[in-house]
Amino acid sequence: MSKRGAALLAAPALVVGLSACGGHDARPVPAVSVAKQVAAYEAQLVRVVRAVSPSVVQIETSSGLGSGVVYDGKGNIVTNAHVVGGAKTFTVRLANGSHSGTLVGSFPADDLAVVHVQGAKPRPVRFADSSKIEVGDLALAIGNPLGLRSSVTDGIVSSLGRTVSEGNGVTLSSVIQTSAAINPGNSGGALVDLSGGVIGIPTLAALDPQLGGAQAPGIGFAIPSNTVRKIADQLIKNGRVVKSGRAFLGVKVSTIVGGGVLVAGVQPGGPAARAGIRAGDTIVSVDNQATPTSDVLVSVLANLKPGQRVHVKIVRPNGRRVTVTVTLGELRGG
Repeated sequence: MSKRGAALLAAPALVVGLSACGGHDARPVPAVSVAKQVAAYEAQLVRVVRAVSPSVVQIETSSGLGSGVVYDGKGNIVTNAHVVGGAKTFTVRLANGSHSGTLVGSFPADDLAVVHVQGAKPRPVRFADSSKIEVGDLALAIGNPLGLRSSVTDGIVSSLGRTVSEGNGVTLSSVIQTSAAINPGNSGGALVDLSGGVIGIPTLAALDPQLGGAQAPGIGFAIPSNTVRKIADQLIKNGRVVKSGRAFLGVKVSTIVGGGVLVAGVQPGGPAARAGIRAGDTIVSVDNQATPTSDVLVSVLANLKPGQRVHVKIVRPNGRRVTVTVTLGELRGG
């Protein structure tokens, strides 16, 4: 039996009226058996929390608090780029006290950053393979919501492969949706499976416009662990990301009234420049997908790949409509 299967067998989801094999059975599961399964499930939760919590830290900047996860045995901690913001130094609160931290590198496009803690080498977490998780898997979110250290919420993996806009030109692709509560301060913490492996880094909760922009209960998002490892390894090695796997158009843009994305600047020699796109043009669609705002443009690009050839419809300053073919580049930075 797989670890996932063993964990689920222990979960209280096994209710009276279902056999241990998952089929319908007229015979009820004995109360003693159910009690043992619940006790085993609870014991496993406690083991995971005890093992992982000491490696989930609090990161403090002049503008707020967030969480981080000890990435390796060299004092490197991975967190969200929006947690570090523009700061270069931090107070990092570990299980054994506070230490100074410095920024190794940040990659806002994937909302990831690495901080190095000085004077300590806390125990790292184990990162699981996020390509193997499935919808319905149980998950725990461990972090420091509202500054409450080592808080834990539970839920399931609700969906995979989501594309989510954070606003401010940041769109995350292929993220994990979870029903485990993600509250302010959880960002940068750990989303773990029942074996104690980190499957993702929580980044934000969905906002409900019908609730005045308040958090929608039961809908949170996490960056998959495989993306975290790919980006963090590059930040630690190079201080920047040289291979992101994200498409790059090579323009500076802003949303204009009436719909469309105004090109304010073009990177010399970049994909857009080579295709003939110029400052002053208005981008109205990419790959046959309308781009009424700059955030939508970023979302469209998030689902495309470097090297892909796409049609870009633009309107020249004189009102002439033109379609050009762009070979997308690869986003770099950090």
